[in-house]
Amino acid sequence: MSPVYSSGVVADIIDLRLQLDDPYWSSDDIIFKVSELCDRAEDSAVPRPVVLELAGPDPDAQAVTGWTKDVSVTLVNKWERVVRRLEWLGVPTIALVSGECSGQSLDLLLATDYRIGAPDVRLGVARSEGMLWPGMALHRLVQQFGMATARRMALFGRRLTAREALELGLLDEVTEDTAAAAAVVVGQAGELAGTELAVRRRLLLEAVVSSYEEALGGHLSAVDRTLRKGRADDCEEPR
Repeated sequence: MSPVYSSGVVADIIDLRLQLDDPYWSSDDIIFKVSELCDRAEDSAVPRPVVLELAGPDPDAQAVTGWTKDVSVTLVNKWERVVRRLEWLGVPTIALVSGECSGQSLDLLLATDYRIGAPDVRLGVARSEGMLWPGMALHRLVQQFGMATARRMALFGRRLTAREALELGLLDEVTEDTAAAAAVVVGQAGELAGTELAVRRRLLLEAVVSSYEEALGGHLSAVDRTLRKGRADDCEEPR
């Protein structure tokens, strides 16, 4: 079965909905759809936030097994490249997630800027035949939330409830009406777009692996650009 999706530009956003019933799809279909989403975001004449809806299966249903048999290293490499592309888009990215969130759904969630979960969401590392999936979600979990959280999820298969994920910071909000919450975030995003958004995102991502001395240059450069822009804006104000 293929992932069910819909996409479009609605109310000044670029959106994509994915129904992910298996942890990992053994085809290029989902890679193409996420890549297409990135194309639309990059080609838009006016910067628009990206909203990614990730609908998983019932978290209490029996786990899908055997899905790794058709997955290749080549496919995974292509997948990781498109997730990285999403992660570095020059517009705010927002994820709405419900149901079981693991495998590719977890990959996409961790690559977005703001994450809104439904109360039924369960987050965990994908598994098949007793094995936990060693994908780049492990790297992002450690980078964003520390070794303790990643260790419990990656080594012991712990699945987080919506409330636990909220407390740990994996989710930014938990609500029944995820669409309404997304609309508020889109409104708050304002003019966050382009190079400046990418610079701030990079500073945050690199903070966990850089020393103070290594990070200082990048922060000073960002400060300098901000000051220059502020002065330029002041000069353009009508007298």
